[in-house]
Amino acid sequence: MSTPDFASLGISAPVLKAVQQLGYEQPSPIQAQSIPILLEGGNLLGTAQTGTGKTAAFALPMLSKLNEKQKTPQVLVLTPTRELAIQVAEAFQSYAKHIKGFHVLPIYGGSDIGGQLRGLQRGAQVVVGTPGRILDHLRRRSLNLSEVTGLVLDEADEMLRMGFIDDVETILSKTPDSCQRALFSATMPPAIKRVADKYLGDAQQVSIENKTKTVERIEQSYLMVKGHQKMDALTRILDVEQFDGMIIFVRTKSSTLEIAEKLEARGFSAAALNGDLTQALRERTINRLKKGQVDIVVATDVAARGLDVERISHVINYDIPYDNESYVHRIGRTGRAGREGKAILFITQKEIRMLRSIEKSTRQTVSLFNLPSNEEVSGQRVAQFKEQLVGMSKSTKLDKFNSLVKEVAAENDIDIALLAAALAYEVQKDRPLFPKLVAIDTPRAAANDRQDRSERSERKERPKHDRAERPERVKGDKPSRERAARDNAGGDDIAMVTYRIEVGRNDDVSPKNIVGAIANEAQIDAQFIGHIKLYDNHSTVDLPEGMPKELFDHLYKVRVCQKALKISVDNGTAGEQRDARPAFKDKSGFKDKKFADKAGKKAGFKDKAGFKEKPAFKGKAGAGAKSAAGKPAAAAKKAHRGQDGEVRKPRKRPVTDRK
Repeated sequence: MSTPDFASLGISAPVLKAVQQLGYEQPSPIQAQSIPILLEGGNLLGTAQTGTGKTAAFALPMLSKLNEKQKTPQVLVLTPTRELAIQVAEAFQSYAKHIKGFHVLPIYGGSDIGGQLRGLQRGAQVVVGTPGRILDHLRRRSLNLSEVTGLVLDEADEMLRMGFIDDVETILSKTPDSCQRALFSATMPPAIKRVADKYLGDAQQVSIENKTKTVERIEQSYLMVKGHQKMDALTRILDVEQFDGMIIFVRTKSSTLEIAEKLEARGFSAAALNGDLTQALRERTINRLKKGQVDIVVATDVAARGLDVERISHVINYDIPYDNESYVHRIGRTGRAGREGKAILFITQKEIRMLRSIEKSTRQTVSLFNLPSNEEVSGQRVAQFKEQLVGMSKSTKLDKFNSLVKEVAAENDIDIALLAAALAYEVQKDRPLFPKLVAIDTPRAAANDRQDRSERSERKERPKHDRAERPERVKGDKPSRERAARDNAGGDDIAMVTYRIEVGRNDDVSPKNIVGAIANEAQIDAQFIGHIKLYDNHSTVDLPEGMPKELFDHLYKVRVCQKALKISVDNGTAGEQRDARPAFKDKSGFKDKKFADKAGKKAGFKDKAGFKEKPAFKGKAGAGAKSAAGKPAAAAKKAHRGQDGEVRKPRKRPVTDRK
């Protein structure tokens, strides 16, 4: 059975034109099955891993059915994180570049809500956002879902893990009954299945199963690198790696031509192989690779299908494939006829989950690739140049050149060795022997994370104690969170402070709700939030010592489960609500400046204030804040609290739960 192309799937002409210009040759399995269902107006329940092309699977049919005259939101996409919201919005924009008057608006917490309000007033046909901020706009009545015709839940299992599933159900209840709905999830836990049964009804199911088998005789490694640095990293690898023949896999046809041209300009023998080439040209390129007339082929998955060339010793995955099956197909082009092979995978920071999925399906660990240093690249080039000189010196046709060099040396009183050095310098200009290579960032987050997970899995579980002697610990509350933070901080203890918040079991709160709210509003990694204990009317949470006053005031008003946290320092009693605020001794908001240099770094913060980034406060209390070090703005200085703990000068726009 032949695989369909995008034109045969029935997407609209403007969308098809954009897809073709982007260089996509063939739909991925999830796209080929999902697009026809969504074009026909049916609900869809899709199960597929990250990186299988789910975004195009729902974006292309939704855009094909778009009403260009309607400026109110027609499509709503819910994502678990702000990063994914931005990514999906950018994908919609690229697919709709030939649709006149099209607007897509990403909505997520931590950004200026004023800009989002103006964007909604101007009109946006597609809205992509996180559940918390979407709910915020629904409460403000700035977002109207009455005319939404399509709704997508992307990575639903991740929303469940982050504690957003209740918010998702609230949003779903606000959409019209006639609204077409699609849900995509890597797994299908009971809570997600319940939501699907309730809101998707008789949805058609599409499941992309992992049939990947273990890959033998192939040394697999990965390199984490930023997208714009891939070419420099590739060039450095080609300089050092000893390879016979190589295939570089990319996702689009345009990339094959672009990368092949850049490699040719750098002195490598490369050729492009894609679906736009005629069959005769494809066969000619493959034959040149077999005969050694070309060493590197830059190809797409479709063009390289069935490619069998014994001399291929290396496969470079320049772009990570859509699914695990494609990955195994790609690296299977090497290690032929019982020979050893090597496969290197380029990934970006946001593709770590896709790497873990590949490891799980192949049942093999993909090791970290050590990028060659400047010295290694220079040493390899010098060795090759020496070999080239020695080979040329054995030629019998150098007599006239030998006489010429001696003549020039004698006429100008120049040492022959110096003259030879000048000739060598002139020859190697295009490929310098001692290059000053561009610094390439190669984060090791994936390796460190995998090591941390393996270490945590080896720890023994705590013995169960009498439930009556301690507060209830809800399923999912991990007592090892604080210990994991210390492990990540290099083994030293991080000073923690226990805070009390005025939400408890009676408010139907869970540790996930608390972690999500504090992590988003305080801009702190969830792994550095310590023990959480739930009581009937309040809870306690451990946070790193040295919280800035400005952040403390901000968290005081944050709402969880429709109730303000009213955070205070816990004094170990079970009395009534208190406003035990820490004593802030200096203008920076720190109790102790040591936190800025020591504890903050151990806790994984990026700047001295303990923030990952500047706090995005809304309203006057945060306006004009000079820095993330907690220096209060002029308006924040005027705000004051009474003995009852309430702010006398309220914000114009109150902070809501988990934006």
